[in-house]
Amino acid sequence: MNKMTLKDIELKDKTVLVRADFNVPQDEFLNITDDTRIRATLPTIKFILQNNARKIILMSHLGRPDGKVVAKYSLKPVALRLQELLGVPVRFLNDCAPGFIGEAGARSCAVGDSVKKEIDAASERVILLENLRFHAEEEANDAGFAKALGSLADIFVNDAFGTAHRSHASTEGVAHYLKSAAGFLLEKEIRYLGSTVQNPQRPFMVILGGAKVSDKIGVIENLLPKCDAILIAGGMAYTFLKAQGKSIGNSKLEKDKLDLAKSILAQAKALKKDILLPIDHIVVDKIDHNSKTEIVGEEIPEGKIAVDIGPKTIALFKEELKSAKTVVWNGPLGIFEMDAFAQGTQEIAKFLSTLGATTIIGGGDTAAAVAKFKLEDKMTHISTGGGASLEFLEGKTLPGIAALSDK
Repeated sequence: MNKMTLKDIELKDKTVLVRADFNVPQDEFLNITDDTRIRATLPTIKFILQNNARKIILMSHLGRPDGKVVAKYSLKPVALRLQELLGVPVRFLNDCAPGFIGEAGARSCAVGDSVKKEIDAASERVILLENLRFHAEEEANDAGFAKALGSLADIFVNDAFGTAHRSHASTEGVAHYLKSAAGFLLEKEIRYLGSTVQNPQRPFMVILGGAKVSDKIGVIENLLPKCDAILIAGGMAYTFLKAQGKSIGNSKLEKDKLDLAKSILAQAKALKKDILLPIDHIVVDKIDHNSKTEIVGEEIPEGKIAVDIGPKTIALFKEELKSAKTVVWNGPLGIFEMDAFAQGTQEIAKFLSTLGATTIIGGGDTAAAVAKFKLEDKMTHISTGGGASLEFLEGKTLPGIAALSDK
């Protein structure tokens, strides 16, 4: 890629501002239930420390506090967990930016006036700022707020792929005030979701699932000309099946996307690309853990709801995938959260783990499914971004990447 990375920048004696993605799930007692996102940024943090940076200032958002200070969204638990993982002291500050003049001309961050002084005086080399979204100026990409964040350091490193599609002060705005580079996690995401997809080893297969066709339109339009085949399942498959004139019972349907589905199928035919759809289904009368399941063929009976792909579809998909050298998968193939409806997603995940191909897992629910089946270490790359990975696979330019310094 043509953007600067950590290894392109002299870090010695520098103060480095790092945008991380510490938006981690917590229980009602504010205990972190999954620290994957914290662990994902550890290589970047350790590299900066090992290369003798003076200090590293970490910043992130957590949840949606809507520009207000909300105790349950404090990053303090993250600081404690990060300290455990790093094995070095982590200083947590109660605000995220020094005083600044916002675009409206009003002075803000009264508490934050002491932030810069606290950073300068801190004996700790690792410092975590409070939740960026406690200030409305973060999501508004306020120039004054971005400049204030930039005033804290000599270098900016973005390692938060999960927010790279957002034009926020800490992702896009601050990059205009400091020499800026991609951290190792962001660089890895760009390599796999960008370079690998643009120049894949073939055969190149795409698996798309999830609830809605509308969520995947851009991905299909971008990848259909590039891939060798697309395998479609999950809720979105039933709009395509309906477009082919098949009965889908009470399964998920986007009526307003039927013409689009027909157009995509016609486009695939014109390009001589295969689109594989389910040929049998697991159906229920209602979506419930205790619902009795039944296997039906291509036609779904009236009143039945499809919740997973059937065994013939699993076999069909495996046959198509067995020769693949590159696979991109975004979206589960059934309601995997319920064990009774998870077999299709689990079987395909297990099969991918044995292929020896480059397997790229889109973020969000697909990553959660792979984690549920304990197959994370069997995949080549699991994206840390849900919306960001979708937009990247659509071929869009992400503001948090575009703003970084060119090499």
